[in-house]
Amino acid sequence: MANLTLKQVPEDLYRRLKDRAAVHRRSINNEAIICLEQALEARPFEPRAWLDEVRTLRRQTPKVFLDEATLKAAKSQGRP
Repeated sequence: MANLTLKQVPEDLYRRLKDRAAVHRRSINNEAIICLEQALEARPFEPRAWLDEVRTLRRQTPKVFLDEATLKAAKSQGRP
């Protein structure tokens, strides 16, 4: 395995990493490895694919049109 040394890590970033490691019951080193893996494995944002997903969801969702009368009736019924 390779070694990696980080220099000049901002105090706040180090503290957050340390806190996160404690929450997950990991060493700071293991938490840093997990963070790196998650960041590097994340899919890049693809606007076209995202729009396709949104359009698919819209087709699957029933169309609801709100008009003034419907909103007024809902308001007069109150909220749970």
